[in-house]
Amino acid sequence: MNIIDRYIIKKYLSTFVFTVGIFIIVIVVFDVSEKLDDFLKNKAPMSKVFLEYYALGSIPFFLNMLTPLINFIAVIFFTSKMADQTEVVPILSGGMSFNRFLRPYMISAGIIFVFTFVSNIWIIPYTNKIKVNFENVYVKPQKVSTTTARTHMQIDSNTYVYIDNFDTKRNIGYNFSLEKFNGDQLTEKLMAQRITWDSTATKWKIEDYTVRKIEGLKETMDQGTSRDTTLDMLPRDFEVYDNVFTAMDTKELEERIRKEETRGTGMMTDLLLEKYKRYIGPFSAFILTLMGVSLSSKKVRGGIGLSLGIGIGLSFAFIVLVQFSTMFSLKGGLPPLIAILIPNILFLVLGFWLKHKAPK
Repeated sequence: MNIIDRYIIKKYLSTFVFTVGIFIIVIVVFDVSEKLDDFLKNKAPMSKVFLEYYALGSIPFFLNMLTPLINFIAVIFFTSKMADQTEVVPILSGGMSFNRFLRPYMISAGIIFVFTFVSNIWIIPYTNKIKVNFENVYVKPQKVSTTTARTHMQIDSNTYVYIDNFDTKRNIGYNFSLEKFNGDQLTEKLMAQRITWDSTATKWKIEDYTVRKIEGLKETMDQGTSRDTTLDMLPRDFEVYDNVFTAMDTKELEERIRKEETRGTGMMTDLLLEKYKRYIGPFSAFILTLMGVSLSSKKVRGGIGLSLGIGIGLSFAFIVLVQFSTMFSLKGGLPPLIAILIPNILFLVLGFWLKHKAPK
């Protein structure tokens, strides 16, 4: 790297960090003003509010969500300033091609990409769990459902379960039934008044049960008061609070997807959207950097303000497009992978078009 490369990388990253700091301060101030009544009404300890909810939960969440916007604004701001101070023209006039001019920007975008990718896979799920747990207690406790009603679930290719009511707080289910099939023939049916999760033994305890076994024309009945059994389901499979999938670590998310392929409870789209967001989202750092440099490397009569205004508009358009494609996937049947790729592909095409129009 030459002096120009180091200069641009330093400018890029320092402007990015500065912009992050500004956004965090603004977001926290607005979020506190919006949720202050909830904190007071639900008697949230101030130490938990600022140390747990904001420092460990909300700030990483908002930072991860707004990184594309912050990145884009940072690139446009300092590149427009360079162009306005006639620093870009001598660089390009000195024989450096625009592609070579982009190199330090892409190196910086690569650093942000690695940071975002690592955060998405290993850090954000844990901070989201802290945020969601806090909100379910101190912000919107009325949205936390402690029971789920009439749950049907397929736990393997031949076994189906039904629970009339499940208490997620005490991990107890009522009016439980389990059916086993051989092809389309019912071979066993178990019915119980109650099923309880034993976290110590990691097994289910079935109480007041009746087992009916069918072997051709022969049937047998068995009754009992209590027995332990192992089933491929856990109490968290019945959790229904908001943003439950964003609070799952990547391993847990993959396991939930594997189970959903068999069970078909209607959550596959939400699970896949969360998975693809974590893996594909960080690539926006390269796309928006390409757009930002191409858009702001030319000195314009409107100065920095014009480029910055266009950049903010485009970055918000990117976020809105992401939300639209997500809703089309959830409500309109658009495949989750396509929904996540559409904003990135469209803005990548726009980025190459802006690069073609950029000064050479």
